[in-house]
Amino acid sequence: MIIDAHAHIFPPAVRERRADLLGHEPSFAEIYTNPKAVMATAEELLRSMDEAEIDKTVVVNFAWHGEALVDETNEYILDAAARFAGRLVPFVSIAPAGGGKHGGPQFEEAPRAGSSDPRMQIRALAAAGARGIGELRPEQSGYDLADSDEADLLAWAASAYDLTLLVHVTEPVGHVYAGKQGLSLTSLYAFARAASGVNIIAAHWGGGLPFYELMPEVRDTLAAMYFDTSAEHLLYDVSIYRRVIDLIGAERVLWASDFPLISQATALERTMNAGLSEEEFAAVAGGNAARLLGL
Repeated sequence: MIIDAHAHIFPPAVRERRADLLGHEPSFAEIYTNPKAVMATAEELLRSMDEAEIDKTVVVNFAWHGEALVDETNEYILDAAARFAGRLVPFVSIAPAGGGKHGGPQFEEAPRAGSSDPRMQIRALAAAGARGIGELRPEQSGYDLADSDEADLLAWAASAYDLTLLVHVTEPVGHVYAGKQGLSLTSLYAFARAASGVNIIAAHWGGGLPFYELMPEVRDTLAAMYFDTSAEHLLYDVSIYRRVIDLIGAERVLWASDFPLISQATALERTMNAGLSEEEFAAVAGGNAARLLGL
């Protein structure tokens, strides 16, 4: 089974409003101001999957500020997952709102149409088929994953409903690019320590965090953390597969494309040529994600 652990889709209506969204959705504008940045629909993703012979894809939401956009895209992702016979694995978002206890926005706590409090919203999303929450960008959303009400809520949601958290992590060095800004390694590590046992996928090779597992205490803290390979073609030499697997094992590495940033076929071919054994490739390309997400 081949599983892409990180891809993006958008409702057609959101794609049509792209120009309008640039003015009031800063995280979206950071990436999609560039007209070459592609936005894909569920149907386009399915065609890509068929071409690359991919069985399932984890589709993640976006770090929207507006709660209406969060609801609209959550509904689209969940509906697409239901329509396409389990080929899409839905990850949803939660809307932030002003007034967090640490000065930034907190997740919406006021009652809204069709929901009550954040915990009820999460329960409804899980009941509708959500398998995770993400792609989380805490710094752009205005809260601290290391210590905040939002972090407490996410840890509770993951434990209560067996949801995996997928976070965008920034490597602290290297070139600047659109969308690089994200969660610091310090904040991610602090959250992992506080939320022991919560399943976390650290996107983009976790910003290099696997290399810190040479420190025994870090290795223990990150025991429940997985690292996806999304966008690796823009960040690392392909030898990172061998280096990380030799360091932490193949069991916590998840192949991911970040489609439509790169075609799934191209991303998969890079991994096939990364010098992995048959057993390592089978684990990275789908076995690990299937085990983690109960597929």
